[in-house]
Amino acid sequence: MRDIDITLVQTSLHWEDKSRNLDMFSRLLGRVEGPTDLIVLPEMFNTGFSMNAAVLAEAADGPAVRWLADQAAALGCVITGSIIFAAAEGHTNRLIWMRPDGTFAHYDKRHLFRMAGEHEFFAAGSRRLVAELKGWRFCPLICYDLRFPVWSRNRGDYDALVFIANWPEPRRRAWKSLLPARAIENQAYVIAANRIGTDGNDREYSGDSGVYDPTGKLLSRTRPYEESVETVTLSGRELVDFRQTFQVALDADPFEIL
Repeated sequence: MRDIDITLVQTSLHWEDKSRNLDMFSRLLGRVEGPTDLIVLPEMFNTGFSMNAAVLAEAADGPAVRWLADQAAALGCVITGSIIFAAAEGHTNRLIWMRPDGTFAHYDKRHLFRMAGEHEFFAAGSRRLVAELKGWRFCPLICYDLRFPVWSRNRGDYDALVFIANWPEPRRRAWKSLLPARAIENQAYVIAANRIGTDGNDREYSGDSGVYDPTGKLLSRTRPYEESVETVTLSGRELVDFRQTFQVALDADPFEIL
């Protein structure tokens, strides 16, 4: 496996202001230094974590998806983040995995954050996504999914987990503890992009975005509470060597998700 470059974007979001957020991210992506392979944006990057799904939802031909396609083409890389999506089964918190050629895959958030009433406004997803990029396999998940290790369990089908989030500051200890835990237990890189600032419900966010290697070591230099655009290189050789010399997966318990 060749090395691969991942760019994290950590920033505050403009509450329910889609055009302003897209303009802001256009400016931020102009700060990406050198080529990158994957850009990771926070959850609901164009609105903030809003339950106003009926008003804010977009379809596949909406401005957010078109913006992702334009940016991916211009930068020659995959871009991912989630939006409020108008799906056939109802509104979903949908992660878009946008490729430079304009094609995309998607993942609908499985675990809906009931403490904010998310389950009352959105339909839960039922399928994981594993997306290939330059010989790497990525499994992107969304925020609250982080608390459910069975859902994120590596079944030998991915090399890196991606978590995009609007994870509030009061629970940052859980965020900072669970991310390296997922890396260690799954022998995979973990890439996490969270927002900063204050949302329309007066929730504060610390960010704490980062990249962890398969041993749980933090590789990122992104600082909490600060806007940042950071590119981190993942080592394919180190991942392969670690999995070969410390074969935890051979003793893993078999299970099925019903």
